[in-house]
Amino acid sequence: MQVRLLSLISSLAPLALADIKFTSPASGGSVPAGVLNIQWEDSGSGTPLSSLVNYQLFLMAGGNDASTAIPIVNPTTPSTFQGGSAAALQVPASAGASTPANAYYIKIVAAASQGGQIINYSDRFTITGMTGSFPPAIASAIPGGTAGPQNEDQVSNGATPAAGGADAGKGTLYMDQTGLTKYAPMVGLPPTKISAPKVPTPQNPTSAFTIVKTPLPIATSPATTVTASNTFSVSSMENPASPAPMPSDDMAKFLNRWKD
Repeated sequence: MQVRLLSLISSLAPLALADIKFTSPASGGSVPAGVLNIQWEDSGSGTPLSSLVNYQLFLMAGGNDASTAIPIVNPTTPSTFQGGSAAALQVPASAGASTPANAYYIKIVAAASQGGQIINYSDRFTITGMTGSFPPAIASAIPGGTAGPQNEDQVSNGATPAAGGADAGKGTLYMDQTGLTKYAPMVGLPPTKISAPKVPTPQNPTSAFTIVKTPLPIATSPATTVTASNTFSVSSMENPASPAPMPSDDMAKFLNRWKD
């Protein structure tokens, strides 16, 4: 009986770190490509929403392990929770595929006022009308259920990531990090197609600046920016298509003129 009780407690442990509970998109539901509306609420456990300062949203696809998932839309500009419990992401149809089902989930990284951050994930859902494709390793890692990755409560870690490799600051907003070394997120995987909007949308907000008229001292912080290593792999193969035959019409006659 005690063994069963311990097993039950262990299985419920990740749920105690819920913090943010996504209510839309619905678990196992389907939404069309384009504008993806996202809603959430306080789960009533873990770090409350009132203790969170700002957040970034990611649309992810792939497995529940970080090494088998890729960002489809990443990241939004940092927003504050004072703006409400809803947001929207623009999802290009060429950014991914509609199959397998339940390939997508939302990731939110939120900074806490007392330091550190929480990382929460939504349940899985399907986006219809997608015209792109997933890398084979990503598509094969998509599980059959609707449960997303386990949530992470890192509030006790403090706002400044400790040194220890490119992934030491994973999930911490860049502007919330301090010290001589800052950690940037992994470079996103390019989509299969790239659109050129008339008015491009920046990934990050513009930075404030001051025009100086005298020489400034050498900046000492940050001294180094470390970018997280890529967790996806790319495979290639030779082109199996047969080569095109030599021209035999007017072009062939034209080319023969230049033979010596």
